[in-house]
Amino acid sequence: MKNNEETAIKVAELLLQIKAIKLNNNDPFIWASGLKSPIYCDNRITLSYPKIRNYIRQKYVEVINEEFGDADVIAGVATGGIAQGALVAQELGLPFVYIRSSKKGHGMSNQIEGVVESGQSVIVIEDLISTGKSSLNAVDALRDAGCRVMGMIAIFSYNLEIAKQNFEKYEVPLFTLSDYETLIKKAVEDEYVSDADVHSLIKWRDNPKKWGEK
Repeated sequence: MKNNEETAIKVAELLLQIKAIKLNNNDPFIWASGLKSPIYCDNRITLSYPKIRNYIRQKYVEVINEEFGDADVIAGVATGGIAQGALVAQELGLPFVYIRSSKKGHGMSNQIEGVVESGQSVIVIEDLISTGKSSLNAVDALRDAGCRVMGMIAIFSYNLEIAKQNFEKYEVPLFTLSDYETLIKKAVEDEYVSDADVHSLIKWRDNPKKWGEK
């Protein structure tokens, strides 16, 4: 999971400013998986701020140009990666598709919405990486369609060890605009959290399941 340090700091700052990132040790958030967490990230909020939305779009594009080069298609992962991916595809003048979490139960039963062809090179756009499971499900769908997945880019990653293992297993290069370590450092620097909270936040990242059982 790679990122540019200057970009990572700026993106963390912006996410904290618009409260896309919420930190609460005393009243933890509960994820859809049931996991308890002192942090919640909602990158959809960035879409409501044109300057921030444009900044993030351009950073996605910079990563694509620097790390991947030419691609045939941009793919967004439903639902958070759809709008981000469409913005990136528009900027690059490339076709766009999005991938559902599973095939539709009616109609054409599509999992990939849009047009892709076997042999095409695809860059996947996500908004958030937690365990990586749903993101890599999209990779499976694209590979099943005969596409070559060049890599994935996300706004933010929790940098969980399980995600690292999952992406290595799939052999998918992952780039993020910011990450958990940078966020915590910036949150302390700008006094969004106290020094006392940092220990708990670090313990959660090291072992989320055990932290939730405390």
